[in-house]
This record gives sequence, structure tokens and C-alpha cells, in this order.
Amino acid sequence: MSFLLYLLVALHVIVSLFLIGVVLLQTGKSADLAGAFGGQGSQTAFGPRGAANVLTKLTAYSTVIFMILSFSLTIMFSRTSSRDHSVLSGTPTQQSAPASKK
Repeated sequence: MSFLLYLLVALHVIVSLFLIGVVLLQTGKSADLAGAFGGQGSQTAFGPRGAANVLTKLTAYSTVIFMILSFSLTIMFSRTSSRDHSVLSGTPTQQSAPASKK
């Protein structure tokens, strides 16, 4: 069980870094120099709209994978953790000395 948990955590980190990269690679609508003057020509490898479609699909797929991994890791961590879910569980109790009467 712990091997699967470590594998999912590693996959989650990889997918999150990939998602960050894909989102940062996306540009706004008509963000290149040709778009500033109203031209439709672009010097990109995918054409003016091809890169946006590929990056949009990669973003959507990686987001779905990220969410599924997040839910599954939450469920797995809650099952493997101790049954007592208190914040103060495991802390030593401190007993105070009885007050002296004068």
C-alpha cells in the first residue's frame, strides 16, 4: 500500500509541474506582433491557432488527471492515517498541582 501511495505522490508532483509548464506556455489571444496590427499570419510551428488548441487540450487533460490524483490521494491518506483525527491527540497531558489553601 505504501509503494502505491509513494507512486501516486510522485505522479502527482510530475503532473502538477507539467500543468504549470503548459499553462505558462499559453499565450493570450493575438499576443504576437502580427496580432497587434490585425494580421493573421504567424511564425509559430503550429500555425496561429494550432498551438492554442494543442495546449488547451493538454491543459484540460492534465487538469483532469491532477484532480483525480488529488481526490485519490486524499482518500488514501485518510485511510492510512491513525483513527484519532484530533489535533491534540498524542500530546502529553499536563496536570497542574492542586492549589494550596492558606
